[in-house]
Amino acid sequence: MKKVYLDHAATTPMRAEVIDKMSDTMCQVYGNPSSSHSFGRVAKSLVESARKTIAKLLNVTAAELVFTSGGTEANNLVLISAVRDLGVQRIISSRIEHHAVLHTIDYLKDSFNIEVDYVDLNANGQVDFQHLESLLKASDVKTLVSLMHINNEVGTILDLRKTGQLCKTYNALFHSDTVQSVGHYDLDLQNLSVDFISVSAHKFHGPKGVGVLYAKKQSGLKAIIHGGEQERGLRAGTEAVHNIVGFEEAIKQAYANLDTDKKYISELKLYFVNQLQQTIPQVKFNAESDGLDAAYTIVNIALPLPAEKASIILFQLDLNGIACSRGSACQSGSQKGSHVLEHILSPDDLKSVSLRFSFSRYNTKEDIDYTVSCLKRLAESEAKVKH
Repeated sequence: MKKVYLDHAATTPMRAEVIDKMSDTMCQVYGNPSSSHSFGRVAKSLVESARKTIAKLLNVTAAELVFTSGGTEANNLVLISAVRDLGVQRIISSRIEHHAVLHTIDYLKDSFNIEVDYVDLNANGQVDFQHLESLLKASDVKTLVSLMHINNEVGTILDLRKTGQLCKTYNALFHSDTVQSVGHYDLDLQNLSVDFISVSAHKFHGPKGVGVLYAKKQSGLKAIIHGGEQERGLRAGTEAVHNIVGFEEAIKQAYANLDTDKKYISELKLYFVNQLQQTIPQVKFNAESDGLDAAYTIVNIALPLPAEKASIILFQLDLNGIACSRGSACQSGSQKGSHVLEHILSPDDLKSVSLRFSFSRYNTKEDIDYTVSCLKRLAESEAKVKH
């Protein structure tokens, strides 16, 4: 049976170069980076070399980067410490953020009684900047704005520059979850008014279990994981040297091949869209994810089938060797529908089966042809059952 992986927004396969680097590190470097002997110093030098590499690619200083276990931890560290240690009394976010942000905000609201405001969105999930500005004007309390750069379900892209400028004008801190964009888009953080970003290596062909938090110099953040003095006291725990080396290699490869990969994946996405339109004319594309104004890696489609058929369609696709999703992989155990689509689609559009397909450099046109043919067959089969 053919196997087709179209769920790269959930996680990506590691590049061969990354696996080789990690394997070499695990075989040869086993000292604790905090140890003062030669074994520890070798490990420490790899950690700091990786930090410098990543800092250069993001155009920040190495001292502004903290290694974490991934995007979720980085999001938690920013949000919790901002309220607990920086005097933030109010958070402005959106209803379509990743749950690593939304659930942390709920916790902070319950535990610290902070104010929370959610910015209005248009039908594509784009932030209403007039409303954002009105929210920023409305209160003098110290505020943190937390808005993701690229939505993980529909690929909507936030204008980071415009958002940062607004935050700077009204003296608000700005955090962005960039888990879906780093490694796929150039981010020059020196020329963006962003105070904090969260990154995860496994979204761009690196290892799971390692991420980075960028915190602007002298941010004042403090640790939420307590123990040793690793990461300048901001993140206790022995560094996973092999993962950090894997992160470094993955991000180096991502940016070395960025233009080629972006062109290839963009063309593949548009081919998928065109084939679907020709094969299943009633198909819709949620949040205009069919175009390149959305992330070139993500398409969210609505099939002409009732929403309750979604689990069946996913199961049938899986039986045919095709991997896609209904939304964030972190919600896969929930029977609820997508909270993202719930907030941007009309009640009528929510009645259809919606699926997310996400692409990488490892996909082919043959993958697309096979997937579209399976979707057509399943849609026709379910339509017959209905009648």
